[in-house]
Amino acid sequence: MGDISCSNGISNANGVHGKELPLNGYRKSCWYEEEIEENLRWSFALNSILHTGATQYQDIALLDTKPFGKALVIDGKLQSAETDEFIYHESLVHPALLHHSNPKTIFIMGGGEGSTAREILRHKTVEKVIMCDIDEEVVDFCKSYLIVNREAFCDPRLDLIINDARAELESREEAYDVIIGDLADPIEGGPCYKLYTKSFYEFTVKPRLNQGGIFVTQAGPAGIFSHTEVFSCIYNTLRQVFKYVVPYSAHIPSFADTWGWVMASDSPFVLNADELDLRMKHKIKGENRYLDGKTFSSASTLSKAVRNSLDNETHVYTEGTARFIYGHGSAYKNNHG
Repeated sequence: MGDISCSNGISNANGVHGKELPLNGYRKSCWYEEEIEENLRWSFALNSILHTGATQYQDIALLDTKPFGKALVIDGKLQSAETDEFIYHESLVHPALLHHSNPKTIFIMGGGEGSTAREILRHKTVEKVIMCDIDEEVVDFCKSYLIVNREAFCDPRLDLIINDARAELESREEAYDVIIGDLADPIEGGPCYKLYTKSFYEFTVKPRLNQGGIFVTQAGPAGIFSHTEVFSCIYNTLRQVFKYVVPYSAHIPSFADTWGWVMASDSPFVLNADELDLRMKHKIKGENRYLDGKTFSSASTLSKAVRNSLDNETHVYTEGTARFIYGHGSAYKNNHG
């Protein structure tokens, strides 16, 4: 859960050990705090709270943070931050689009902030992008506040649909070269956990992929201790549906953890680092800030402990046996002076 608190920086007017403290250093400060685990919290200072509100589906806040710039918080969970969102979005988008020989049509599940569409639209082969997000208010909010993505929202190749991603995919007859899951984390009581299930992958996603198509999804925390929350079982679930499945991860400073993605297809992933770099040079407009061939090779080489966990994972994600990341998706404001 996310907690925005304000204080004057002095918890006891009598000072420490009964000694009075001088007040010439007095200043009011605000902090954002998120409970990552039961006994572990992540906190950083704020310049200001730019916006807070609630939509039909979720709570939303835009914070101006001191270490990470503008940060988008949904249901008490940090979604992206200005200074390092490029790590997440380059990692989510480019491996799948580069491994596909000629990606023309892309379907994004979620992605309301526009950053995933921005990265996809840098690919010269892309002709059409469907971005399907359930929450119109969040999309409108991001259009207004996240200036970096305004060009993407105006691109004529982007078709923005407000709907449930499952319902939208099931209602469409066309297939796609790449389908991207840029969904909120599977949180207990949240709207997205059903879109991480075996039945959804098998009966909704896979039939909507063209021959040689690729599916990729964000897959939650992938740290040495946190990867067993959902990352390992999302990986194992996709192994039940697709022939070739590649898990990979990267450290994202504002998330205070390593984050995971899983890429899947019935066609093998055969490109090496040099071949990926060559495709980037010819197929992507502009330079990536984070991802290149060697970076992806490193990202897809998981640590021994995580590899062992994934190899031995038996849990399959279903609606009846869902796993969730820590937290309950509630954001609240608590003012202390």
